[in-house]
Amino acid sequence: MNRTVANLFTSPFPTAVQTSLDAVANIAKYDNTGKYVAAGRHDGLAVIWDLDTRGPVRWLEGHVKGITSIDWSQNSRYVLTSSKDWNVIIWDLASDTDPPRRQATIRFDVPVVSASFQPKNSKIVLVLLSSGEAYLVDMRREYRGRYELSEVQYDSDDEAQSSRTRAAFSAARFDPSGKHIFLGTTLGHVLVFNSRTKTMVARHRISGAGIMRGFEFTASGRRMITNSSDRVLRQFSLPAYPAPTADNEYIEQELEPTHRFHDPVSKVGWHAMSYSPDGEWLAGGAADDASHKIYIWDTGREGLLAATLDGGRELLTYVHWHPHKPAIASVTNLGNILIWHCPTEERWGAFAGGFEEVDENVEYEEHEDEFDIEDEAEIARRKMLEEEEDVDIEGGVVDPADIAADHMRQYSENDEDVAWALDEDDEDDRDWQMKVLLEDEQD
Repeated sequence: MNRTVANLFTSPFPTAVQTSLDAVANIAKYDNTGKYVAAGRHDGLAVIWDLDTRGPVRWLEGHVKGITSIDWSQNSRYVLTSSKDWNVIIWDLASDTDPPRRQATIRFDVPVVSASFQPKNSKIVLVLLSSGEAYLVDMRREYRGRYELSEVQYDSDDEAQSSRTRAAFSAARFDPSGKHIFLGTTLGHVLVFNSRTKTMVARHRISGAGIMRGFEFTASGRRMITNSSDRVLRQFSLPAYPAPTADNEYIEQELEPTHRFHDPVSKVGWHAMSYSPDGEWLAGGAADDASHKIYIWDTGREGLLAATLDGGRELLTYVHWHPHKPAIASVTNLGNILIWHCPTEERWGAFAGGFEEVDENVEYEEHEDEFDIEDEAEIARRKMLEEEEDVDIEGGVVDPADIAADHMRQYSENDEDVAWALDEDDEDDRDWQMKVLLEDEQD
């Protein structure tokens, strides 16, 4: 409720740097509570930072080469790190050992470009390799396996089939429901797979896009933004995908973007992008070779550019929006994590309706009955009457997280694809506790 009221008086996007974390990071990502930031480093170390104390609380030592991606489980108990050392490690932050206990280690024979959890079960992991292959790794007992995701080839004659270049995958991401996997190719296509059956249900051509470099989704999953080699961010409204069929039929459709986001003057590319919690704002981290720039667009007003945030001379490498409020974490090329927020001017008059701010002292004249002693019984009676009055607790601004949750509830547990993901519990409960280790304890 406090967050709802605060939204009425603050900017919907951050405007200034609140603090800088000396993290030596190349990537940083908020957990789903927004209390912690996981930072990956070039030396293979990952560190969990507490934003209240602005200090490190857990050290994840397991990789010998640079971290390429980080992901959090649904309730933040597990952290996934992928690396150029060919490994994906899942860490259990509920363990009291240092470093935390490894829940699992997934090894490949080439460097890992990215990895991410299935949104509803941390025992299911999507992995993209530098070889252009994508795998769905299922660590549950009943479904244990490593499944390669392959594009369905066009139906054509043998000569055309053999002349067609096989596209490598260059981006991979679950949608927020976890029902579908989106894979981007080096030929500018977006392939959609059903997570349960691992079959392709749609292939979208993105005209003029070139190599696909990344995806982001709104919390509801209704809209998607793509990053591609032509230096344009494209937003799409996603269609409803049918359930897999016995014949493995799929949709062949060219998607038309609802908005295109780019800098027409400098024509810079983009390292990363991130939606605000309500999906109304988009942050784009520019691949500018002269300064640290974050572009903020208003997706609800025809994609108008709302602001350009300047973080100084340290170049930007990554950007991620806070899951609940207007705050952004951006990473510089020197390893600092900049936490952006909305500075608010203190207005003491907001604490009481009759309070009036003055520039200089004013002599106060006491009213005749202002400090008279009142009957305690009468005061108690008035207080009881006030407590009995109805209070509107449902008014105000609706929390974007609640909107997304309502939308996601349409994927009920009766849905076969959702039931498949929930088939074996991953013990990622809401009431788990993280043991915080201080630096002297680590030493």
